[in-house]
Amino acid sequence: MEVDVKERHPRRWLILIVLCLSTLVLVIDNMVLTVAVPPIAEDLKASAQDIQWILESYMLVFAGLLLTAGSLSDRYGRRKVMIIGLTVFGAASVLATWAGSAEMLILARVLMGIGGALLMPSTLSILITVFDEDERPKAIGAWSVVAMIGLVGGPVFGGVLIAHFWWGAVFLINIPIAVLAIISALVLMPESKGPWRKPDPVGTVLSVVGMTALVWTINEWPKDGITHPTTLAAAVVTVVALVGFGVWETRIDSPMIPISLFKNRVFTGSSFSLVLLTFANGGLMLVLTQYLQFVMGYSPTETGLAFMPAAVASLVFNGVGAALAKKIGNRALAVSGLLVIAGGFATLSTLSAGDGFGTLAVAMVLMGAGAGLAMPAAIAALMGAVPEEHAGVGSALNDTIQQAGAAFGVAVLGAVLSSTYTAEMPEGAPAAAKESVGDGLAVAAESGDGGLLAAVHDAFTGAVSSSFTVGAVGVVGAAVLALFLMKGAGKGEAPAEAEGGVGEEVAPEVAGVR
Repeated sequence: MEVDVKERHPRRWLILIVLCLSTLVLVIDNMVLTVAVPPIAEDLKASAQDIQWILESYMLVFAGLLLTAGSLSDRYGRRKVMIIGLTVFGAASVLATWAGSAEMLILARVLMGIGGALLMPSTLSILITVFDEDERPKAIGAWSVVAMIGLVGGPVFGGVLIAHFWWGAVFLINIPIAVLAIISALVLMPESKGPWRKPDPVGTVLSVVGMTALVWTINEWPKDGITHPTTLAAAVVTVVALVGFGVWETRIDSPMIPISLFKNRVFTGSSFSLVLLTFANGGLMLVLTQYLQFVMGYSPTETGLAFMPAAVASLVFNGVGAALAKKIGNRALAVSGLLVIAGGFATLSTLSAGDGFGTLAVAMVLMGAGAGLAMPAAIAALMGAVPEEHAGVGSALNDTIQQAGAAFGVAVLGAVLSSTYTAEMPEGAPAAAKESVGDGLAVAAESGDGGLLAAVHDAFTGAVSSSFTVGAVGVVGAAVLALFLMKGAGKGEAPAEAEGGVGEEVAPEVAGVR
């Protein structure tokens, strides 16, 4: 039966719980794996290359398929694609739980990437079609909080599971959540889809190849340098495929992604602000987790707990942001939140080797508060600029933008961290100790040289400060873009119509809930 999407669905808050559960299982799974690597390597006799593929295979497949999955959800039904994604993800988790070899675990991670790519865009696109503009800020805020909780709680939860069970438990926990989400989706959720459009096989191939090559390039760049033949070849493939994709999408009648979306200032401003924000946050996780463990001596579980102030602050300020959205608008919320996050990065840049948890806690509160204000506002502005008929592919674009930004952040801030550490080490230090903080600590431990240990800590802390300064600059840049480009994403109203008709009101029957 056709139901006007502008009517409030009576089970929308129960639907939101299902969407949050589905998002939570993805985020937790990725973060849990970071603490499961040592026991996996020991039990499966996995080599360093095996571990790299266990970690990266998921990301390569996930990033490569996101845009295609969003397009499929618009065409065939968002609930249907979400359920398929949950099924694939759950089945792959069974395979991962009982994997007896590194090769089997890599296969399971590839399948989980496929399931995750089908699942992730559908969650946000269903949220957009179920909630109207008045309630959407609260819904997106809750969805964002769940993602933050998974990001912070994943390592803690994983540490507890591994301490009491075995490494397979980190995948086993996915199965009941996936089953519950599938049943709930079948019982509670309406189906929604856009109007039928011709398939775009050329665009699909170009987007998959381009995004996969992009993530591969970003991952390999810090290891071998951009001039390494493999990395350089991947970079060339990335440019050719993505430029070809953009050109192709402007030439066909039924593009997989309406390129005209980027004529909308709100969409473009939100997109690039999110790129810079996730660039900084992606690097934050890499840099800060190393600082906590190498300098402050935290365990993986304690490292996860150190991020709790950010999670609590994010939860509180998501509620504040949802209450203010209709009064001051998404642009004002995004800009103010981004500036608060920049303040958090600036605070982190003052860390010294002898600091306790106090400075870190202040920075974490600032980061969480800013994220609670900025992330839902930027996502709401971006999705508000997308016609409902393209909700699936719009959600996929949001996910792709954040994945690419985070990957760039890890690569760039990781490179800043590494090069600055080497430069900060004393000239007379052993060459091996200058390679990385891990090597420096190992050399100091073997030699019993307390002076070298202090030098390693000081050099790494200086490198951390430089990395966070770069992160702060990136977030300030995001705030400037949001200030000048997000005009029209204000006070809860739909953004102004974009050039080329993007952002025009979509008739209920076009994005109908069935």
